[in-house]
Amino acid sequence: MSKVLERLFLKRLRTHILASPNFNQNQSAYRSGHSTETALLLLLDRIYLAADGGRSTLLVSLDLSAAFATDHDVLLSRLNHSFGVAGVAHLWIKTYLSNRSQFVRIGSHTSQPVTCNIGVPQGSVVGPLLFSIYTSPISKISRIHNVQQQQYADDTQLYVAVTPYELNDQISALQSCLVSLQTWFLSKRNGSESR
Repeated sequence: MSKVLERLFLKRLRTHILASPNFNQNQSAYRSGHSTETALLLLLDRIYLAADGGRSTLLVSLDLSAAFATDHDVLLSRLNHSFGVAGVAHLWIKTYLSNRSQFVRIGSHTSQPVTCNIGVPQGSVVGPLLFSIYTSPISKISRIHNVQQQQYADDTQLYVAVTPYELNDQISALQSCLVSLQTWFLSKRNGSESR
């Protein structure tokens, strides 16, 4: 029954989130018509286009697996402030994330339940979209530094096309972007990020 309710909720929420200018259009996972194949094709197309223009591409790949450990307060704040999810919908998500526990079962042995204060429920219907919402600021940060980015789930590529004449400037932009991302990740991990 819970999966049916999640699907109904997701159908309404997804339409709203995908229409928001704050949704990362370069996140290829968890949405219809976007796959690992389309993510790779877009990345390769941009690299080939740069090469055709006589430019090389500098690419940094990040694995954001720790991002799945979403801080509920940060996620709920982002839903409200960045995506305009309020009222009953916001309360539903807050309730959905609250008071969850998990345990491990191996054969006939079961561990003690542990309360889950972070993360989205594994295997849930709504969880993947919530993860995309949680990591949505990555696109804004990369745009600020004029760095292109592409994401597939927790795999993120940051890249710039360069000529020998602009190499130092582009490396500097890429480094600044990485520092900004590191600062953002640390701020949300410490709970100091509000949006």
